[in-house]
Amino acid sequence: MKIIDAHLHFYQEPYFDQIAEAAGHKNTSAHLIKQYAAYNIVHGVVMSNGGLQLCKHDYPDKLSYCIGLDSTCFKVEEVVQQAYLVEKHLQRNNCVGIKLYPGYNHFYVYDSVVDPFYQLAMQYKKPVAVHTGLTATSNALLKYSHPMTLDEAAVRYPHVQFVMCHIGNPWLVDAIAVLEKNKNVAADLSGILEGRIASMPVFFEKKHGYINLLKVWLEYLGDYDRLMYGTDWPLANISNYIEFIAHVIPAKHHDKVFFGNANRIYKLGL
Repeated sequence: MKIIDAHLHFYQEPYFDQIAEAAGHKNTSAHLIKQYAAYNIVHGVVMSNGGLQLCKHDYPDKLSYCIGLDSTCFKVEEVVQQAYLVEKHLQRNNCVGIKLYPGYNHFYVYDSVVDPFYQLAMQYKKPVAVHTGLTATSNALLKYSHPMTLDEAAVRYPHVQFVMCHIGNPWLVDAIAVLEKNKNVAADLSGILEGRIASMPVFFEKKHGYINLLKVWLEYLGDYDRLMYGTDWPLANISNYIEFIAHVIPAKHHDKVFFGNANRIYKLGL
């Protein structure tokens, strides 16, 4: 089975080095490409960090990217200049979308300050991926990363394809409500596991309540055409994550969730 990793980070920084080690990996391009080959991951979509300069976003051939407006570069008073730089990225073939980090940057995704980026997304017909759910740092604010905030953005911009990163975890019920109501919202299933898990059968037994809740609400949604496999590399062990998603998603939908949906939504042409 071919796999697309629809959500990873490719950033050389001590924090990412540490979480890679905890997951049994190394935060290097050589190690990532080797792991991708081992598990037939044919492509990955980077949720970029580290600014908007074009020269900072050169990736290996098997990686595309969403240009990220993270806390290093998003400033409300500089939106015009940021939009200009974002457009330069969207003009690249390997830039397949925009990534927003509202919890970290303290803005609502339906705020008018984001309008220039949505206009660009429509113009270039590329998705807008949004961090939703828990955050990695304590100075982020969860009210901005709640999946319900995507509802108003999706209504205001019905022609923008949104991607709800991390499916709003742990607000799964709210996330599913937003997905069911708004057909222009998809979700990636990244960032749910962390580190390396020694025994997946033991993990499935220990976390059976949470896993059953996730499976129940995904079944309630009943639309596996809008769900994508993603690891949030280097957060989680790749082998663990494949096994986890294969356990959560019914086998008849594996090809779509592991490959087809990301290929279509991000227009990868694979």
